[in-house]
Amino acid sequence: MSTSDQQAAQPRLAVPELLIGIGLLACAGAVAWQTLSIPVSPLYSKVGPTVFPYITMVGMTILSLLLIVAALRGGWQPEEEKETPTDWKAMGIVAVGLVANLVLIQPLGFTAASVVMFVLICHGFGSRHPLRDVLLGLILALAAYFGFARALGVNIGAGFIENQLNTVVDSIIRMLRG
Repeated sequence: MSTSDQQAAQPRLAVPELLIGIGLLACAGAVAWQTLSIPVSPLYSKVGPTVFPYITMVGMTILSLLLIVAALRGGWQPEEEKETPTDWKAMGIVAVGLVANLVLIQPLGFTAASVVMFVLICHGFGSRHPLRDVLLGLILALAAYFGFARALGVNIGAGFIENQLNTVVDSIIRMLRG
């Protein structure tokens, strides 16, 4: 084997993939740090408020370590994908969607902000069906909102849409109870 064949056989370090793994490991560390600050009452016998954050942290740690190992072995992307240039326009649209969610959640509420974010991110990923994206985003956002607000009792940002739907749901519940 020649020297060039030996270099081709050795996987090279995949820096972007390594950075993703290290970033995920840092996020797992942040989850652990924040979970340690959650007050735990001695009244909890086995399952307290820190169980699920710790499970999440362990999963993130395992995934980040697997990503780091894959990056050290040459990465998980095929060589032809590594040569594909970044679509900065699409990345920009996705970033605008994320920022729009942050900016709009306070004035418009969770559902409207999430639908705007969903449509922009779908567009960034190449979708050219805005009506379908709006409907799917609305269904997912409402499911998430009512899952948190009704099932868990956590307010994640009620706006006009949520207030109107809460009024309708409350009147239906009152009507069913008699």
